[in-house]
Amino acid sequence: MMNDSYSYTVAIPLILFFSFLIIGLAGGKLKPIVSGIFGTFFLLISTALSYYTAYSYFFVDGKSNGVYQQLIAYDSLWLQFTDKLQIHVGVLLDPISVMMLVVITTVSLMVHIYSLGYMKGEVGFSRYYSFLSLFTFSMLGLVLSSNIFQTYIFWELVGVSSYLLIGHYYERPSAVAASKKAFIVTRFADMGFLVGILLLSSFTGTFDFLKLTDPNGSALTQGSAISFLGLSVMTWSMLLVFMGAAGKSAMFPLHIWLPDAMEGPTPVSALIHAATMVVAGVYLVARLFTVYFFAAPDALIFIGYVGTFTSLFAAVIACTQTDIKRVLAFSTISQIGLMMGGLGVSGYSGPEGLGYTASMFHLFNHAMFKALLFLCAGSVIHAVHTNELWDMGGLKKHLPVTHIAFLIGCLGISGVPPLSGFFSKDEILTAVFEKNKLLFYVQFLVAGVTAFYMFRLYFGIFWNKQREYHTKPHESPFSMLFALIFLSIASTFVGLIPFSEFVTPDLKPFTSHIHWAIAIPAIIIAVIGLVLAFVMYRKESDLSGRLSGSLGILYRAAYKKFYIDEIYLFITKNVIFKHISAPIAWFDRNVVDNTMNGIAAITNFVSMRIRAFQSGQLQQYAYVMVSGLVIIVLVALYFMKT
Repeated sequence: MMNDSYSYTVAIPLILFFSFLIIGLAGGKLKPIVSGIFGTFFLLISTALSYYTAYSYFFVDGKSNGVYQQLIAYDSLWLQFTDKLQIHVGVLLDPISVMMLVVITTVSLMVHIYSLGYMKGEVGFSRYYSFLSLFTFSMLGLVLSSNIFQTYIFWELVGVSSYLLIGHYYERPSAVAASKKAFIVTRFADMGFLVGILLLSSFTGTFDFLKLTDPNGSALTQGSAISFLGLSVMTWSMLLVFMGAAGKSAMFPLHIWLPDAMEGPTPVSALIHAATMVVAGVYLVARLFTVYFFAAPDALIFIGYVGTFTSLFAAVIACTQTDIKRVLAFSTISQIGLMMGGLGVSGYSGPEGLGYTASMFHLFNHAMFKALLFLCAGSVIHAVHTNELWDMGGLKKHLPVTHIAFLIGCLGISGVPPLSGFFSKDEILTAVFEKNKLLFYVQFLVAGVTAFYMFRLYFGIFWNKQREYHTKPHESPFSMLFALIFLSIASTFVGLIPFSEFVTPDLKPFTSHIHWAIAIPAIIIAVIGLVLAFVMYRKESDLSGRLSGSLGILYRAAYKKFYIDEIYLFITKNVIFKHISAPIAWFDRNVVDNTMNGIAAITNFVSMRIRAFQSGQLQQYAYVMVSGLVIIVLVALYFMKT
């Protein structure tokens, strides 16, 4: 439904695009701090517009007859292939896109403000803020897209932006390698996404989200009767779309890029790899949830299992890592897996859609407390100049604000009431319990493991042994502390939002409540994880060393991230390069190249032999012409005689 009253929303991403251009082109001529202030000011305008849009949509005129409407705020025809198959550029407003506007602009604004202090004095300060604007523009364009092809365009722009930001310290080989790794892995995933889009659009005849997600429309029935290898074409297309989502959201086995992406500046980790970019995959599945539920239910089940397995897999690895940013990276993978698991078991109407609502709720809450945790980690690194957990300790006296903020983040992600993570995690566990007991028990275990590895970090950084530092640690500047305080408050209170009254799969609000039969055991296992971390890491002891030693090969495998990177390298070098690429390269050099070289040699040989015919001597040309005529006449006379 077209609604001109929201036409201004097209400016929300465009403001950031102009910010990217202005800072990128003029940044070298401006003082670095001016570039930072410009970028922050432009984003502040987009944030204000986003909050105004959210207020207007959710509380003024977004609902009609008790149902939230899907509104087209802007639309323009871009490409037309046939009368039916067209590509538009537009802005789609509905509960999840409006929610994502708030998430992206809020977290990005805090990162912009935080970076004014964290990146002060860094080489490439203006370049950094220019790329931040490009990234935020890309994410906003992605969530506001009115069709899947437009989504793909911004999807790729997000990939480019993350590549640029991860490789910000391009003089470091590790940062360059990490940016290339992220780009290559997500490109393979995006290839599947593109094929899925083409399959989906060819059978449904549309790219438009409104037509694709209309439960009463004809698009959902197209391709369902056509099968390949036991699955319908719609199921295959949606699995391929999920491949793109799995790459962007770092689901197993496409998760390998995310831990290495911590090579970028810590605020970038907070923005891209904790709160916005990695949830793009969750957003994509939620955006197409109607298609998954009605036309490809097998794909939805697969998503639930992949997400749940990934959550446990990453949580176990997080327990063994000693780089505090990598612990948070694997924590992100685990939490995104929980969201995917919730989507995988969700129904569609009313309370049956609790899994969908809970996943979106956890996405919203996770953005706040994970951004908080990453920015706290940045504050710690800013103070002690190291990422290594066991080089830290006793920092609670030196960094009192960061200490409290980090504690709030740890309690939030662990699901301890009354912080935000408790409410959304309870709803995910409730939804999973009602649909799949196996997935429930895995996610229940993950809840305890999450509390353990997060408080392992907390006690290791702020308690444990008092360390001797080269310079006395001190609290961060106000710009950094402001972001920590704001996100601490958000992480404490956003869980009180009655989310099921705003975001549901069928756009109809319903009332949810705490399910204490599940919530109490979840709290208990989180407390158990917390207590174990307290016993093992509050004071320096050899207990953790003895425990890891007793686990032997299991601990070493988890510490090595179950050798997934090594497996990829082995397959790449010893299988693809050695047995596939090498023969192809030999064929290219010895057959293709030699064939072309042979043709060139023959041509050169013939040309050398006949070049005398073009001597420039008129007598020779006359002689050749007369000789040719005589031969032609003699041949003609011979055939006439016969």
